[in-house]
This record gives sequence, structure tokens and C-alpha cells, in this order.
Amino acid sequence: MMRSKFPHITLIANKDNVGFATANNQAVALAKGEYVCILNPDTAVTENCFVRLLSYAEKHKDMGALGTYLMDGTGNFLPESKRNLPTPLVALKKILGVRQSKNGYYAGHISEKEKGEVSILVGAFMLLKRDVYNQVGGFDEDYFMYGEDIDFSYSIEKTGLKNHYFGAVSTLHYKGESTVRDKTYLKRFYGAMHIFYEKQLNLSSWQKLLVKGGVLSARLLYPLKKAVSKREVQLINNTLVFTDDISLLSLLSEIYEKSLPSSLFSDQINTSLTNTEIIFDADYMSYEAIFKTMQQMSNKGNCFKIKPPGCNFLLGSNQSDCKGSVVKF
Repeated sequence: MMRSKFPHITLIANKDNVGFATANNQAVALAKGEYVCILNPDTAVTENCFVRLLSYAEKHKDMGALGTYLMDGTGNFLPESKRNLPTPLVALKKILGVRQSKNGYYAGHISEKEKGEVSILVGAFMLLKRDVYNQVGGFDEDYFMYGEDIDFSYSIEKTGLKNHYFGAVSTLHYKGESTVRDKTYLKRFYGAMHIFYEKQLNLSSWQKLLVKGGVLSARLLYPLKKAVSKREVQLINNTLVFTDDISLLSLLSEIYEKSLPSSLFSDQINTSLTNTEIIFDADYMSYEAIFKTMQQMSNKGNCFKIKPPGCNFLLGSNQSDCKGSVVKF
């Protein structure tokens, strides 16, 4: 699919899953531009994303890496977009679900839509100069999943450069199997934290004990948390398609086995809609308009699907902690 849809790209087809760190290091080694962007495959960006970010980067000569406002498939902000340095106590509180202050795991000193300096960015989206990437040695390949973006962000800070968060640009991050909070996640998360603390922080004996205790506590408490956790069931009453393509509307009506209403997009969109499945045609609407609409209509029982330009399928994700869905036609 990648070769047929994007014949101009350089495709690295690893036979095995080599992990986030190794895969990105392979790609940057072949890159030739002044800037590189670390971007997850389950993301989508707006049309003017890089124009705005590069303009910002050129005005901040002390910039290390630059991150954006990440939202999930429900239109909600992902707080991992901007984080503080995770000390052992902060990491333990995070994994146990303990409510924290603005100086906790997530960086609360900057609002979601603001711009400014933060310590830790998320690996799903990082824009930086290729020279900076190489200066810190890329991602540490001792990490397989989780923690490598924390280590990388901290390594950049140690050079004297500043990581920045740009909340005025939105990026859609669907997230999937790698985000399920189960025993494997707990093991990988704390394993990654252990590598980070051993490499980057000079921990005292009691802090090392805290890290080990955190792993054990999380494993013991996980079955209890799982037992009391219940996933919300969405009640969808209506379906609305944003498109000007009559043939697409007809095709989707056959798939959904009902007549689907269409709507032409405008700035005066009815954001009071509730419990509605909203389908966006990205051949008709810009991603910037789609993301803005999703944010405006989030937390109202709505769910969203997007038809990428020139594609014969819909993508969507109704929860940030489970796999998304694909509807082919």
C-alpha cells in the first residue's frame, strides 16, 4: 500500500518489529533535510502544520524539539503532548492514577492552546533540526516502547536547548494497541522508567527502592482497577456526512443501510449535535477544519470518522485507550 499510494517516498521495510527507537534512528540516518519530524503512523496533520511550525522554529534559535496539540479520535486533548520531568514519585502517582498538580506528570503551567517551553514532548510528534537529533545520538535503542521520548527530550535539554510546545497547531493521534493499560503496559512503562533513571538521574538508594516498589504496587493494583473500570457505551442516534460528493453519500447510505443526510461545511456549523456519528470527507474539508469541528463537538456523545483524500475507507476511534476501526467500501 505504501509503495502504491506514495511511490516517491523512501520505504524502510523491516522484516521484524525493531521498536520505536531503532526504526526512527534508521529513518533519520537516511534523511537529508535540515529538519526532521518524528511522526507516528497513526497520526494526521493539518495542511499548514509545517509552515507554521517551521516559522516558529526559525524565530526560536534555542529550540531543541517542537511538539503540537495532540488530540485523540474523539476530539479530546491528549495531556501527554506536554509533560514535566517524571521523577520516581511523579511516575508512581501517574501509574496509580493519583491526581497531581500542575507540576506533576503533565505540564500544567501552559494551557492546551498556548505556546511555550516544556521539558518532555511525546514521540508521536517531534519536529527538530537533524543536527540536534544527531548531536544527542538519536533515540536510545535500549528502549523498545515507552520512555524513549522522555529520554530523548531530557537529552536535548541537557545540551542547553529548550523543548517547545505549540498548542495553536493540532495533530490527530488515533492511538491503538500500544496504549492499552494492561499488565504488559505496566511492565514496559516501569521498565522504561528504570532505564531512564539509571541512565539520566543519580538516584539515591531510597529512590531506587521507590521505583521497584512502584512496579510491584502497579502490578498488584491493576486487577483491582480493571475490575472497577467500566467503558462507556456510546448511544448513536444519527449519522451525518460532511461532503459534496453525491456518489460517496449514496455509497455510504448502502453500507449503513439507511439514507444518510449530508451537510455542507460552514463556520456556522451546528455544534449542539449530540449522539451523532459524524463522517468527514477530507476531499471536501481541510484537516484543519475537520480537527476544529471535532474539538467543538467532543464530549457530547458524538463519534467521528474520516475518509482520507482519494481513499476508499473511513478511519475512526471512539476511545483513546482502545483500537480504532476501519470501514472499507
